[in-house]
Amino acid sequence: MKSIFRILPLLALALVTMSTVTEDNGKYFEISKNIEIFTNLYKEINTSYVDDLDPAKLMRTGIDAMLESLDPYTNYISETEIEGFRYITDGKYNGIGALIRKMDDYVTITEPYADCPAAKAGLKAGDIILAVDGKSAKGKSSDDVSYILKGFPGTNVVLTIQRPGEAKEMEVTMTRDEVVVPNVPYSGLISEDVGYIALTTFTRNAGKNVGDALRKLKEQQPDLKGVIFDLRGNGGGLLTEAVNVSNVFIPKGELVVTTKGKVKDWDRSFKTLNKPVDENIPLVVLVDKGSASASEIVSGVLQDLDRGVLIGQRSYGKGLVQNTRDVGYNSKVKMTTAKYYIPSGRCIQGVNYEDGIPIDIPDSLRTAFTTRNGRKVLDGGGVSPDVKLAKFSDLSIIKGLRGEHLIFDYATEYCLKNESIAAAEEFNFDDFDGFVKFVAAKSFEYDTDTEKALKKLRSEAKDEAFLAEIDAELAAIQKKILERKENDLQQYRTEITNLIEKEIASRYYYQQGKIEVGLKNDPEIAEAVRLFDNPAEYQKVLEN
Repeated sequence: MKSIFRILPLLALALVTMSTVTEDNGKYFEISKNIEIFTNLYKEINTSYVDDLDPAKLMRTGIDAMLESLDPYTNYISETEIEGFRYITDGKYNGIGALIRKMDDYVTITEPYADCPAAKAGLKAGDIILAVDGKSAKGKSSDDVSYILKGFPGTNVVLTIQRPGEAKEMEVTMTRDEVVVPNVPYSGLISEDVGYIALTTFTRNAGKNVGDALRKLKEQQPDLKGVIFDLRGNGGGLLTEAVNVSNVFIPKGELVVTTKGKVKDWDRSFKTLNKPVDENIPLVVLVDKGSASASEIVSGVLQDLDRGVLIGQRSYGKGLVQNTRDVGYNSKVKMTTAKYYIPSGRCIQGVNYEDGIPIDIPDSLRTAFTTRNGRKVLDGGGVSPDVKLAKFSDLSIIKGLRGEHLIFDYATEYCLKNESIAAAEEFNFDDFDGFVKFVAAKSFEYDTDTEKALKKLRSEAKDEAFLAEIDAELAAIQKKILERKENDLQQYRTEITNLIEKEIASRYYYQQGKIEVGLKNDPEIAEAVRLFDNPAEYQKVLEN
């Protein structure tokens, strides 16, 4: 710790020296003064505070608090978090290869990756991690457990597992390895002449992999009627890969994105550099509120150039560019350095956030731009699709079932009773009544958005001494809501069945199986196929 106290004053002295040779209105003096204050404060707390402190933890608290005052995307990445950063950029990391989530007191395996250490060792979705290397995992967060599970290839980790349906605990030894998560987990023909490509993240080689997938589809079916390009839930990644992915569908030399920030020398424009795989094939791009950053660059570019039709929901609204800087001791800071602008000139950055989530911006407050064909498009708050469809996962009952992980738990029980299922593309779940009984046994309850608004109204009416006058009316409304909720499981039977099928298929056929079974009953896929079957309507969307 003494070395820290030696380094920080030297940094402060260096900044003082800088202030003597600049004319920045005392800015560097303020920086140096506050760094000296911080150094002295940090030293005094660590020396004199009544309880023993962890200096690294105390410093991390200060760093995180400072960065939280900026935007949600500027973050400190410590040496212990580099594996997670490596996954974001490269699509690979060193570990056991499984998704995990905190459920109740313990972290649970939710999805092992095919052919990775966890799957090879026999771990299954639903397995509860009781201990890691003999140390209890009770109360640990998923981040805590994830950190321990990551490590150098060739090293072992021992998990104590409680498998649902089995009384005895299990000890499973795994050898860590490099885990490569494909950014194009699935592509194929979803009908005789319509292709489908899913891109889940813009890690390295995303452009190459999308291009290869399209070439393969064209080889399978030379008379392709159209291609569905799925960017739903894709949170982005490398900006250069956004350019490369766009280049699969648009000509060489097209402007894709321009970045502009405080340091003008860093402003850049990115154009496509290669010959496209196919610049004419009809294209539908699927987006939703989980499509962010690089996904919005690609979908926005294809919209601005009238190259394809966007279907789904308004995207997330992240129009910011991050770069990383080394800050010593194998640590980095991921920092917002610029905003990006797509060919029409618009920036899709959502300017308002609540708890880190973009707040919907009314169209009346968004600036209009035009596509190459003269269609009106708006800036701010994400990319709006050309064909808007409601997202059934936004339904209150769906949120409730997921929040209580009832679909996950039901799939676990289902798999205990069924050693195998049909191929993913042929699998059909036909025991919805069994699911209803399962939910009833769990005493499932959830609040609709209307109920939440009603509770707020009741609380405000009570505060204003107005409740007695409207209490009967509020009670009547509550009764009608409860009557409606009793039928929600049956009313949304189709949507819930789709989710159950995907969860079950993932247990037997991993991520690829989940995608394959999901394609059967996807309303956005169906709308895309319908458009391809009506070329005049497809073209009309791109012209109006």
